[in-house]
Amino acid sequence: MTRHFLTITDLNEAELRGLLDRAAAHKRGRIGSVVLRDQTIALVFQKPSMRTRVAFEVAVLQLGGSVVYLGQDDIQLGQREPMTDVARVLSRYVQGIVLRTFGHQDAETFARAATVPVINGLSDLVHPCQALADMLTLQEAFGRLQGLRVGFVGDGNNVLHSLAEAAAMLGVSVAVAAPKGYDPDPSLWKAAAQVAARHSATLTLGRDPADAVRGADAVYTDVWVSMGQEYQRAKRLKAFKGYQLNDALLKRAKPGCRILHCLPAHRGEEITDELMESRRSLIIDQAENRLHAQKALLEFLFSPKGAHGR
Repeated sequence: MTRHFLTITDLNEAELRGLLDRAAAHKRGRIGSVVLRDQTIALVFQKPSMRTRVAFEVAVLQLGGSVVYLGQDDIQLGQREPMTDVARVLSRYVQGIVLRTFGHQDAETFARAATVPVINGLSDLVHPCQALADMLTLQEAFGRLQGLRVGFVGDGNNVLHSLAEAAAMLGVSVAVAAPKGYDPDPSLWKAAAQVAARHSATLTLGRDPADAVRGADAVYTDVWVSMGQEYQRAKRLKAFKGYQLNDALLKRAKPGCRILHCLPAHRGEEITDELMESRRSLIIDQAENRLHAQKALLEFLFSPKGAHGR
């Protein structure tokens, strides 16, 4: 049966921990895997990308494979022809597909039609590859995951959804502050909270940024206006006033707390330039870790023994 990776919950806890351990080993330079030798991975992107595209291209090349990139102008996914036809045809040409799309249902439809592994490089609902890098970054910084507390200030978006799902499995508590009308998806949040409870962690949702960061080991934020939301810019900037990650807010967190952001950042909006450049920032490490996490993920999907069984 073809194994896809569309959301964090496509993994069980052991698989997720194994991926993180394998990613850490890749970062230490202890693995010379060529699991993708003589294989080609297609990157099918409706949305532009820097980190996702480059990290996957480099990961595939370092694992011995080759890459074909298809942007929206190349393929016009779901417009020139049905998405299912694209998935079936590409499955005859390549050995795996990284899909970056708008609607998550489109990713699910595409994966059902494909006969090779499909990786979700981002959808409007979730961003699971980012969550892998987030957990790897926290594990590096603190030497553990169980018992950590992350404060998330901002939009209840795809990045938060995958962060919550991964954190719940690994015993990391997440406290969120979001303006009214910008909460995370209720059903996803409820399911993740139930998982968190089984791992001695909590997911909490409120309105006050000070409450979210209080006692936090790390504080996370993301842009207020994502791709495709530009028409909402004025409305969103008004709604998120008071949710900026700045030095005054960080004083409510644990002394020495670390700073996370998935990038790209709108400096001066959701985060100040001073915090982006401070010694507490893990943001560039977090970006680098996309590469190592995605190498481990590719191994997991394309090696018969999986990333942590080799």
